[in-house]
Amino acid sequence: MMRTPLIVRCATAAVFMMALFAPQQALHAQTKPKRSDLGQAPESVLWVGNSFFYYNNSMHNHFGRLVSSAGPGSRVRSTSVTVSGSGIDWHDMDSLLRPDGLGRYSFVGENEIRFNKPGRQYDTAIMMDCSQCPVHPQLQAVFHDTARKHAQSMVRAGVRPVLFMSWAYKDKPEMTARLAEQYTVAGNANDALVIPAGLAFAKAIVKRADIELYEADKRHPSLAGTYLAACTVYATLYRKSPVGLAYTAGLSPELATLLQTAAWESVKEYFRP
Repeated sequence: MMRTPLIVRCATAAVFMMALFAPQQALHAQTKPKRSDLGQAPESVLWVGNSFFYYNNSMHNHFGRLVSSAGPGSRVRSTSVTVSGSGIDWHDMDSLLRPDGLGRYSFVGENEIRFNKPGRQYDTAIMMDCSQCPVHPQLQAVFHDTARKHAQSMVRAGVRPVLFMSWAYKDKPEMTARLAEQYTVAGNANDALVIPAGLAFAKAIVKRADIELYEADKRHPSLAGTYLAACTVYATLYRKSPVGLAYTAGLSPELATLLQTAAWESVKEYFRP
């Protein structure tokens, strides 16, 4: 059997380690965010995005369960509006935010319908572009233009705009820094808070290289990836640590703690002056 020369094996290992630790460098090599907190804690959140949100029974559900596990009386109402493969320019934000439209009622308890208070239905809206759009040569300008238009629509409706920084593909870790830069620039341009989920993915991988945050397509999140992202949303919107929250999405306590920790450390580092 032919043996791989030592020099080739060493070079392969070096490339792997560079790819592994590149995300760690990306945690700091970016424009600093101007807005570091949401202000008053959210009570009702609209999630606008794509399949990255709706995988694994939807990120907004995991986020809600994290909030509920924070203690008695802790709850948030969320609605997720997603289109498979979509960019944020596929969504009509003015229509989504119309009073007494989307979110007018909720299913509660034993599948009972509860009508919510009339008028504005959400105080916060989280938007995410397609996984490549913010860094794609033909779609980057569309991302920034649409982020501006949607943020203006949200402000007019009395809703706080939030951008969700998505993660790099599993086999393209160099996307981390590029996505982080574009989301941060867009956040600064529109006074929008940015959720650094992509940086949390990178940090979790640095903490444990064998962690599986992706589905087989190397793009969509595994359950662990969705849980990590939900923890990052919690840490960003509430500026509280998710470490120790009882809800673990069925993951092992050890893995849940690692993901909670990665989310909290990423948020603290991203917003550090």
